[in-house]
Amino acid sequence: MIRIVKTENGTVKGIEAADPRITAFKGIPFAAPPVKENRWRAPQPCPDWEGTLEAYRFKPIGMQDTPGLGTDIYCREWHVDPDIEMSEDCLYLNVWTSAKSADEKQPVMVWYFGGGLQWGYPSEMEFDGERIARRGVVVVTVNYRLNAFGFLAHPELSASQPDAPTNFGHLDQKAGLDWVIRNIHAFGGDPNNITIAGQSAGGGSVLSLLTSPTCFGKFQKAIVQSAMINSPYKDVSIRHHIPLSEAERNGSNFFEYLGVKTLEEARALDAIYIRDMYSKYMQDRSRMMMTVRDDKFSVGNPLDLYMKNQHAQVPIMSGNTPVEFLNAIVAESDEEFVEKAKDLFGEHSEEFLEFEEAWKKDGNRYGAFSGIECTVKSLFLQNQRNNKDQKCYYYNFNPEIPGWDNPGSFHSVELWFTFETLAKCWRPFTGKHYDLARQMCNYWCNFVKNGDPNGKDADGTDMPYWSPYTKETPYGMNFLTDGPVLDKTEDSEFKKFMIERITEELLQ
Repeated sequence: MIRIVKTENGTVKGIEAADPRITAFKGIPFAAPPVKENRWRAPQPCPDWEGTLEAYRFKPIGMQDTPGLGTDIYCREWHVDPDIEMSEDCLYLNVWTSAKSADEKQPVMVWYFGGGLQWGYPSEMEFDGERIARRGVVVVTVNYRLNAFGFLAHPELSASQPDAPTNFGHLDQKAGLDWVIRNIHAFGGDPNNITIAGQSAGGGSVLSLLTSPTCFGKFQKAIVQSAMINSPYKDVSIRHHIPLSEAERNGSNFFEYLGVKTLEEARALDAIYIRDMYSKYMQDRSRMMMTVRDDKFSVGNPLDLYMKNQHAQVPIMSGNTPVEFLNAIVAESDEEFVEKAKDLFGEHSEEFLEFEEAWKKDGNRYGAFSGIECTVKSLFLQNQRNNKDQKCYYYNFNPEIPGWDNPGSFHSVELWFTFETLAKCWRPFTGKHYDLARQMCNYWCNFVKNGDPNGKDADGTDMPYWSPYTKETPYGMNFLTDGPVLDKTEDSEFKKFMIERITEELLQ
């Protein structure tokens, strides 16, 4: 087993995982601490160190609201520790490897956590990379700056550092990926076989990397879980990156709220003070500090760019749980349903006439659909038109999830399964859940290895075949309590209409 590795900045020593055939390296610095003059700057080069760095424990999480203080499902699920160490000095990553020597060239998965770009951290217990590493994949989880620390924009920043005026959190993600490319061979990984992956805001970050020209050629595959969030409703969408001018105005207002006038004064403030003031600042404002269209890292809205074939040309896996971000038109009567549709599309629009025809074929007054599902399918169909040989795989995660809260397949719950870390969860999972997690982790690892999720289960039998999503085979893998099943059910006319409408909207 590899326990000691020489990186570009110095030697690190890892620790055996629960399975001693796996080595975990926790808390490896990949950039200089983003403090003082480095606050609100692109990540700077990591300084070298003398001796051997003992990479045995996770480093502090980035600045954010204290985890574990709420009563919501995520505080019950994994944000459970209010005493977890937190610091502005947070640019560290973690590596799990089963390689015995540096020349094994194992495929690599680089993981970005979710949390709305406001919260989250790679040391969340569901992100333990050991089970994936057992399957011959080197796992890297990357920390990055969040909220006001990661996505502030301000006129002074734009003037003083025009090449990197904002999006510091995404630049951290890119810096972590660049570190992997330069160093992962020493951990037994293959820098020419990298999959970037993430869920929710982490998946949205993957989309941002996929469509940023600064990242083209740096990875070979992508996994986007529960992140193609878009609505076909007019003027209602959260896919849009904030224009730089708008983000600068918001940053100027925030400086005023902090009681400072200049960037120098703001960089001298205590990080806890900024964190707490940002939390108060956002209570009366609907838009948090998130990805900014700066025409440097972000050159447009990722879904629009992907639809127009302005993205890294790599295989992709994407999907959702059925109950997250559900869109619906619901009515008590036929008349009310029609009126709501008129309001949605416009009474005399061609869209309304097409919608009315689709609704009549479905014959009900309840039109419910997953905005994520329809967006994924829309993008995959357009990708097939643009890149006939580029495979895309769609999934739907919908097993029974046990627990006193009867949560259903809630947003993020599949993480326990894709990382096969159910044993860390408080929920009373049974044997079928563990079987499903084993198979899901197999599919994910197979995709990371060769861009195709298909392969054999642990007992040597073939897992159910997962077909790429195409116009000819519009199939997705359903992950159910009793196991994975390829869903060949034809979409309803209503859903087809919504998929087409999203296509038209994103191509505008």
